[in-house]
Amino acid sequence: MSDYDILVIGSGPAGHRAAIQAAKRGKRVGLIERKPRIGGAGLQTGTIPSKALREIAYSATMGASHGMRNVYPNITRQHNFLSESVRQKDIVIDKQESVFLSQLMRNGVALIPGEAGFSDVHTLRIKTPHGEELYIQADKFILATGSRPRRPADVPFDKERVLDSTSILHMQELPKTLTIVGGGVIACEFATIYASLGVEVTMVDSHAKILDFLCADVSGNLATSMQHMGIEFCMNESIQSISRQGDKVILQCKKSSIESDCLLYALGRIPNTDGLGLQNMGIQCQKRGWIKTNKHYQTNVPHIYAVGDLIGAPALAATGMEQGRIAALHACDSDEAITSSHLPMAIYTIPEVAWVGDTCTQLDEQGSNYVSGFGYYRETARGQIIGDSNGMLKLLVDSNTRKLLGVHIVGESASELVHIGQMVMNLHGTVDDLIRHVFNYPTLAECYKIAALHCSSQLKRGRQN
Repeated sequence: MSDYDILVIGSGPAGHRAAIQAAKRGKRVGLIERKPRIGGAGLQTGTIPSKALREIAYSATMGASHGMRNVYPNITRQHNFLSESVRQKDIVIDKQESVFLSQLMRNGVALIPGEAGFSDVHTLRIKTPHGEELYIQADKFILATGSRPRRPADVPFDKERVLDSTSILHMQELPKTLTIVGGGVIACEFATIYASLGVEVTMVDSHAKILDFLCADVSGNLATSMQHMGIEFCMNESIQSISRQGDKVILQCKKSSIESDCLLYALGRIPNTDGLGLQNMGIQCQKRGWIKTNKHYQTNVPHIYAVGDLIGAPALAATGMEQGRIAALHACDSDEAITSSHLPMAIYTIPEVAWVGDTCTQLDEQGSNYVSGFGYYRETARGQIIGDSNGMLKLLVDSNTRKLLGVHIVGESASELVHIGQMVMNLHGTVDDLIRHVFNYPTLAECYKIAALHCSSQLKRGRQN
């Protein structure tokens, strides 16, 4: 008899959710974590710390005009922002970690400290923090070891001036200037955080525009807001070298040379598969090391599952948690229905970006007939009250069925507002449901009705994209 029914490796959002879901189905579950604290990158070095930093920065600067200064009363001047924000961030992490531990204990999940790797198909070799080796057997395994920032050997990372997305969270003083290499989600989030605090930010990327997977008008709206914050863009640029010269960092590009106090290198992440022994197990991986899985998150070795950042895009905490739930249910031989394909996505820039469903580009490639409708924050009383004149909500609606095909939002509370559209799409609703729906006044949610009416008008006129 095995020691456990299911062993989960990694206690981040995906692993934590998988372990609890399996335990709720009556399985004997062990959760293995190699770090001193649980929660993975999602809690300790990624999602929660960066979002806490974002909210603190917003409340201390951008939110001051909204009467939000009292949320973090000790952060009143930029010179003590980072030291205070680190303290506040740690408080949030401690509280959330306590919640995680309580949930594991309440559901009877055994927490096993140590670094795990496969010894054979049903046995893990675990090196404990005390240097001992344990061998634990299980019927099934769920891998949820996450990812880490990509750190090329030719980039002189030093945790002081040349930083990755983990080490930048530990800066104690605000730099005057910051260069960010990258134009993706992490790069844009940190760019807006530090620009909001008065740091001169320059973004450098090889692509023509930031976040090029978004609808063009959404990424364009965000880029305009970022430029208004003072962020400079150097796009279509080729990076040749990064070096330290005294207390400055020099980024040498093909077209220019950029000097700054600090540099954030934010060009991707890589999976944490080191030491797991995947090759010995015959587990198939994709080109960049991400593990291949099916719709149940099974690998090609049927009793081994992989979830979260370990399997690549979208690599979000929310999707990782859902993947963990689905994998655990399948591992428990449950026939429970798989989640809807309409999953919400969010980028925690200032302002936020969120979406669900298809983009215009995807619909055009599919040959779909659709119309676009817009609701602008400035058209609502709530938008005027909070001073967000640039916020925008965009609906994509099927010209024949009138069903929602996509919702795209840029502006305050976008990450919250997107769930209204998600629910309508999951319930196969139409634009008419939004028109008939009564929204509180004044709210930003009224943008749904405005955009829906815009779509309806176009449909009556027979217009389509």
